[in-house]
Amino acid sequence: MNPQASAPGLANGDCQQLIGLAPLARMAYDGADLGPLKERLLDRLARNENDAYALMDLSTVLQLMGQRQIGLSMQALALGLRQLYRLRCSADSAGIRLLAILCPGDLSENHALEFLVEGSDIALDMLYVAPDIPFPATLPDHDLAMVAVCENDRNRPLLEHIETLVKSWPRPVLCAPDRIARLTRDGACALLQAVPGIVVPRTTRIDRRTLERIGRAETAVTAFVEDGAFPIIVRPVDSQQGRGLMKLDNRAAIAGYLKTRPENAFYVARYVENRGPDGQYRKYRIVLIDGRPYASHMAISDHWVVHYMSADMQGSVAKRAEEARFFAAFDDDFARRHHDALLSVARRLELEYVGIDCGETPDGELLIFEVDSGMTVHALDPVDIFPYKRPQMRKVFRAFRQMLMDASIQRGACNGAHHTATAFSAPAGPAPAPETQ
Repeated sequence: MNPQASAPGLANGDCQQLIGLAPLARMAYDGADLGPLKERLLDRLARNENDAYALMDLSTVLQLMGQRQIGLSMQALALGLRQLYRLRCSADSAGIRLLAILCPGDLSENHALEFLVEGSDIALDMLYVAPDIPFPATLPDHDLAMVAVCENDRNRPLLEHIETLVKSWPRPVLCAPDRIARLTRDGACALLQAVPGIVVPRTTRIDRRTLERIGRAETAVTAFVEDGAFPIIVRPVDSQQGRGLMKLDNRAAIAGYLKTRPENAFYVARYVENRGPDGQYRKYRIVLIDGRPYASHMAISDHWVVHYMSADMQGSVAKRAEEARFFAAFDDDFARRHHDALLSVARRLELEYVGIDCGETPDGELLIFEVDSGMTVHALDPVDIFPYKRPQMRKVFRAFRQMLMDASIQRGACNGAHHTATAFSAPAGPAPAPETQ
């Protein structure tokens, strides 16, 4: 392979670039009509049906408009034309060049790194890989790579495939795929068991038939969840944003729950009460960047399933004031109180960037709800309503950039120098069979 050669569609001189997820999501978040932009992208495609950048942006627009399947069809057409898409940095020159390794799929399949690099001097190239897509012979110039594929059942064979690729990667690789693959709900639970200062209810994956048997009293829930006792929480495997998540107070509630769910696999864990003295529930999103915790958001709700949007943070002055205080005092309060626990979590997860959704028990211990390498962190909230959020997000984004710089230097990637296009040899042998969607 010629290190100076460029595979078709991967040349660094290709000046096309994406509009990208961050500005498109901001339009959607602000309630803008995406219809005119959709029409402009369709006009571009009418003039050039091989405009892969227009197809990829159109895919994002359609998904933001709720047209997921059509959006994925546009993405498939785009990936049939090229695998790599460039998001140019906002600065005149790149301070660091990051290559993200992503998978085909909807907006929940990959870590939305575009939010973290927006407005920075980080040049982001996004390379889509899959077992059934031939890997390019030449990679674009980059200082380091980062696996952005999120853990789920569908992505497990792909993460294994990426693991074979990164063994011979010519630059440092962050967020190793084998470590991402450990972040199943039961896997993360096993990793974090017995960490002092945290509570992680034992989580077990069971099939539908087993859940039915528990509901009919043919077997005890404790046979599968050692610390299980009603009430329990149940959710379908791979569900996100609380879809299908229910608290079942007794065995009889299982049959009714299953009537509403078509899935065949579920996670089951005991319910842990974490209501505060004021009767409200609080969920904290913390990101661990190079092992150090940073606050991303705090949501307050009168329902035990706490999500930032459904908690109506925008509509409550009191809730926003509490979140602002949480940000301001985070390093000296929350992070200090849970210092040892958070440090132990970071050491066990062994990921340069990972998110934690958590609460606090009445006894003051850290209650882990979820761990994910792709938790969304953004600065989309309107400044007039959330004036305290953008400074906090800038702090997170600066930490992310510093982590990239440190990794590129410490691991010998750049040390102030830039590289030319990089030849790459994919491992020999058959690739795993592609997963169907």
